[in-house]
Amino acid sequence: MEITLSPQLYTLIPNFKIGVIHYHNIEVGTSPQMLKGRLQLFQESIFFDLEDKKVEEIEEISEWRSIFKETGQDPNQFHHSAEALYLRVQKQQFLPSVNSAIDLTNFFSLQYKIPLGIYDLGAVNGSINVRIAEEGEHYEGLNGRVNHLHQLIVTVDNNGPFGSPYVDSTRTSVSEKTKAAVQIIYLRPSMELSEAKLMVESLRNMFLQIHGGEANMQILHESSL
Repeated sequence: MEITLSPQLYTLIPNFKIGVIHYHNIEVGTSPQMLKGRLQLFQESIFFDLEDKKVEEIEEISEWRSIFKETGQDPNQFHHSAEALYLRVQKQQFLPSVNSAIDLTNFFSLQYKIPLGIYDLGAVNGSINVRIAEEGEHYEGLNGRVNHLHQLIVTVDNNGPFGSPYVDSTRTSVSEKTKAAVQIIYLRPSMELSEAKLMVESLRNMFLQIHGGEANMQILHESSL
């Protein structure tokens, strides 16, 4: 499946890049105890680390806040998904287990402090493009409400937007019926390409250890167009 980036992103955000991993023949289920335990312990560790700290001042989180500003959104009103996770943990509202794919994606997002999304390819129609949302675009989000997406970065298929570093849609959410998925890693623009590749490889390998199947990965950036 082809995934493309809008040139507008490079105009607004120099060195913009994303990691993309396609998974096939995977088995999504209840998270193994190892993953549940690591996710719980990591959240507890973050909670204590955040005492007397402001989440928005964390370097990685601050960088993605600045990206929201560049696209025309207020990062104080629209927290990117990694910041939203950290704000929950800071309030000791620890994440419940959902399934192995979502739990692992949340763990990666907490670990690297960047937004990630994972989407059921069976619910994706046609090729995928990452761009900035137009006025009037919206979807029902995993946060339980209709989200208006204007000026946010969105991932779209032939049916319209289904993902964003803000919040993802219910339409392409991963469940235990998912056999093929695409994971999008919203990398920091400041990250060197070599470092980004190592990170994405690490994510792919850990995902396959838990879910089986096969995967291929790529880093999309301006010079890859």
